[in-house]
Amino acid sequence: MVTFSFLIIDSAWLGGSVGLAITQTVGLIGMFQWGMKQSAEVENFMTSVERILEYTQVDKEPPLESPQDKKPPANWPTEGEVEFNHVVMSYDPSLPPVLKDVTFVIQPREKVGVVGRTGAGKSSLTAALFRFNSFKGKIIIDGIDVTDFGLHDLRSKLSVIPQEPVLFSGNVRKNLDPFDEYSDHTIWSALEEVELKEVIEDLPQGLNSKIVEGGANLSVGQRQLMCLARAIVRNNKILVLDEATANVDLQTDALIQKTIRRKFAECTVLTIAHRLNTVMDSDKILVMSNGCVVEFDHPHILLENKHGYLYRMVEQLGRTAAESLHNIAALNYNQSTVLRRPKSS
Repeated sequence: MVTFSFLIIDSAWLGGSVGLAITQTVGLIGMFQWGMKQSAEVENFMTSVERILEYTQVDKEPPLESPQDKKPPANWPTEGEVEFNHVVMSYDPSLPPVLKDVTFVIQPREKVGVVGRTGAGKSSLTAALFRFNSFKGKIIIDGIDVTDFGLHDLRSKLSVIPQEPVLFSGNVRKNLDPFDEYSDHTIWSALEEVELKEVIEDLPQGLNSKIVEGGANLSVGQRQLMCLARAIVRNNKILVLDEATANVDLQTDALIQKTIRRKFAECTVLTIAHRLNTVMDSDKILVMSNGCVVEFDHPHILLENKHGYLYRMVEQLGRTAAESLHNIAALNYNQSTVLRRPKSS
């Protein structure tokens, strides 16, 4: 444009002036490019500022630490009784609730299986128990409302074995005892319980051997057993299994179930399962449907109701599998009845 303007304007311009104007214009082009680049970067950086401002308006989690006057007792919970009292929870205020007026009581040392279709609200019970999301109603453990404490004090008293095993970068000991609260003997005993002692002993540095991020240097089954060993080390009164055996083979599944029955016999165990056979020998089964509790009783009693939810779920597995589950439930019910029967004088 500058060059052609000299053809239109007065022709008395000197050649040197024309050359100077063109030279300066070429320099300005580079400056314009740099200016456009800087304006684009400013816009990108302001997007980060906008996100930070949005994060300042996000609802915050409850306090992590309990007030000094509301610290839970050191040995809490002592019995392991869990009560859900009209609990309503949704993952977002704009979404419909995933738990709808859920009410039930798990007695101390009971083994309860939670079953239901996908989206029934099984895992949402865990989210409410650990206070991952806010909820309405009350969750009471051994007579104390869980909202009275900070998140650290609550979650440190509960053990969970998730469906996807979680391991952290660091050594074996830090994964089993992150806060250095237990002795090496306790950790080795836990590894022996889950049949991982020989595997860890074969590593170059034993308990100090490196675990890469996510536990990639261990198999999925070994990672799940490490999570079980972590729960054994903590030895809390309440254990939650969130479909812990969904991704392991049958042999590892049997080992996990056997270890849980032996090591957590005096604990309250809440098992969320896809495989009905893993919870059919439980003391009670909680059947969820569409965020509501539709059945809650001993599996044998629930299977006696041919119009019940659990009965229909079992029958859909086929005749052979259904008969096997009916037999397991009946046998377990008879054994528990004998144990509850008072001794004659």
